[in-house]
Order: sequence, then C-alpha cells, then structure tokens
Amino acid sequence: MTVADYDFYKHALAGQRLPAAFVDLDALDANLADLRARAAHLPIRLVTKSVRCVAILRRVLASGAPFRGLMCYSPAEAAWLASLGFDDLLVAYPSVEPEDLRAVAAQVRAGWRITLMVDSAAQVRRIAAVASERGVVQPLAIDLDMSSDFPGLHFGVLRSPVDGPDAAVALAAEIARHPSLRLDGLMGYESQIAGLMDEVPGQGAKNAVIRLLKRRSIPEINERRRATVAALAAAGHALRFVNGGGTGSFESTREDSSVTELAAGSGLYVPTLFDHYRAFRGRPAAGFAVAVTRSPAPGIVTCAGGGYPASGPGGADRMPRPWLPAGCALVATEGAGEVQTPVRVPAGVALEPGDPLLFRHAKAGELCERFNELLLIEGGAVVDKVATYRGDGKCFF
Repeated sequence: MTVADYDFYKHALAGQRLPAAFVDLDALDANLADLRARAAHLPIRLVTKSVRCVAILRRVLASGAPFRGLMCYSPAEAAWLASLGFDDLLVAYPSVEPEDLRAVAAQVRAGWRITLMVDSAAQVRRIAAVASERGVVQPLAIDLDMSSDFPGLHFGVLRSPVDGPDAAVALAAEIARHPSLRLDGLMGYESQIAGLMDEVPGQGAKNAVIRLLKRRSIPEINERRRATVAALAAAGHALRFVNGGGTGSFESTREDSSVTELAAGSGLYVPTLFDHYRAFRGRPAAGFAVAVTRSPAPGIVTCAGGGYPASGPGGADRMPRPWLPAGCALVATEGAGEVQTPVRVPAGVALEPGDPLLFRHAKAGELCERFNELLLIEGGAVVDKVATYRGDGKCFF
C-alpha cells in the first residue's frame, strides 16, 4: 500500500472545499483484512456507531465473510437502516422511547430482523406493551455486565445490572411471560479489554498496570459469559447469537467458546484512541482536513475550524490530533477551537494560507456528526463523495 504522507493527501484533496472529512479506502480495506485475520472462524457484526455512513456500511457488508449484520446504537437508527434494506440489526443500548419502539415494530412486521437490548424487567414490560399494541413478536437480547471488580477499583463501565447467570435467567423468565416478546440473544461487551489502550508511548508503568488488570479480568469475565449462556440453556432458553468483544479484544474474546460472533467498528477507521494496543496495529483510515488561514507567530499557523472533541471524560486524549504534516501539535492553552485552531508546526515545515492541515479524531464515527459528507480517497485521488448520517438528515441523539 502506498505510504500516505502529507504530500499524498495534499494532492488528493487539491481543489476540495475545506474543512472536509475523508476516508482512505485503501487503508480501510487493509484494516478489514486485519480484522478478518484476527476474527479467525467467528463472524463480525459491524458497529454502526463507529461508522455512521450508509455507503461505508454497504461497502463493508458487500465485502463478504466474516462481516454479517449490524450493531446499532439507537432503535430509530435500526428502523431507518431496515427501511434501506439492511437486515439482522442488533440495537446495543436499551431504549423505552415509544415512538422509536413503534418504528422498530413496524419494520419487524415488514419482515426485518431487529433485536432490542434489555437489562431490566421495567424495560421488558414497556417494550412488550408496544409490541403487543402493534401485533408483533419483538426479539430481545440481554446485556450482560462484563466489568471486573478489584479491591478499590471497578475495572470496566457502569452499564448493565445483569451481573451473572441468576440475574440473566430471571430476566429471561420475565421475557418469556410476554407473548409479544422472544429472547433472541445475549451480549457481553468487555469494554475494559476492547476499548482501553495498553501500550501508550511514555506510559510504561500505566501500561503495565492495565495489562495486569486485563490478564486478571479476561478469564473471569469469559467464565461469567460462558456460565450465563449455559444457565440460560439449562432454563430452556435457546439463543440465536452470543455477541462479545470489540476491536481491541478479538484475541481474548475468541477464547470464550460460548461466543458466536464478534463486534467491531473502530477498527475500520482507527481513530487515535485505538493507536496503541499490544494485540494489533491498525492504519489511520479516516481524518479531516482544515485550511491554514494565517500565521500569528513564528512556528504557529492558525486553521479554520477544527474544534471537534470526542465524548467521554474531558481530557487531552479526547481532542482531535494534528496528524500531517508530521510533528504538528495543538497549542495547550487553546486546544481545538470551533472557528479557529492554532497549531505548532515543526522547524522546516512551511504552510501557506489555503494549505490543508490534517487531523485525526479521537473516536471513530463521532466525526461524521460534524460533516455532511465523506470524501472517499483511493489510489491517491478522491473517487467519490458519500453522505454521512448527518448528510442524510439523521441525528439519533
């Protein structure tokens, strides 16, 4: 694959209106090949939250095995994608918004497979009421907590209260009490393994602690997932799928024999929060370019726009990062601004007004909330322009 340096992208983006977001299809395809190899024998459910572009979703699914089905972040999103012809949609986050549940029920009635996520009896009852009202049998999946508790430390996210076999079997029994519902699957997402970098340069001690915690967490959570699947089977609940993992945890999730499919999304674009994992190395495949507008001081250029922070705990790691030319950096006292962003440039780099300066986002799909379209680059040239969710007029949160 051609080395994508600054001149490569400057040439590719020549004549394009800036700011502009882009996806390098050659890098994307290389990342897909890596995910295939890492998944081994397991199918991969594509995570829409990390993509947010219908054309990219279609491209990945059309590439064939092992990519199969979508993991959505909103029932309204899943209903919309079903209306566009996508099938086998798993909504990864619980929702009780009546309008969205009715939209899903309408697509289920039309024959599309959409599975909603639950982790409480209250959610189950609300979904059952809508499904009964609309005359459908709504498939559900149970969200199993996959965090680990160590002395003085909760290693993972505060997600589901379903913390093991007993809670899962009790919730499955509640689902079975409603003729308008059907238990379809189980999801156990180990965020502390899949979404936490463990080989960050300059953080040797922290990396070592994180790797230690991961080594202690992995066997415990894999056994919890296996035991929960076994308990559900013993109680008479047949699951169509058991979903686990994410881009950063394929290797350890594959060790759990109860898992029937993996999930990945960030591994396509590879944002900065996925740069430093010991288990794999991805290629940056998505970014955005802003135009240099002025130079307020020696070694500093100012760009138009650029203030696109990522969600999560506030910190420097959530800021977009200057990428190309190499060696550029944000000014700590200003960061990335909504209408202008000052950037320090290294000695020997000369940028003139109108030149592009390339950034990478901290998270994958969130960048698409800032742009109506993605420029698709292949072979060093823009070959297409495709709509993001925002460009399609969709905002689900």
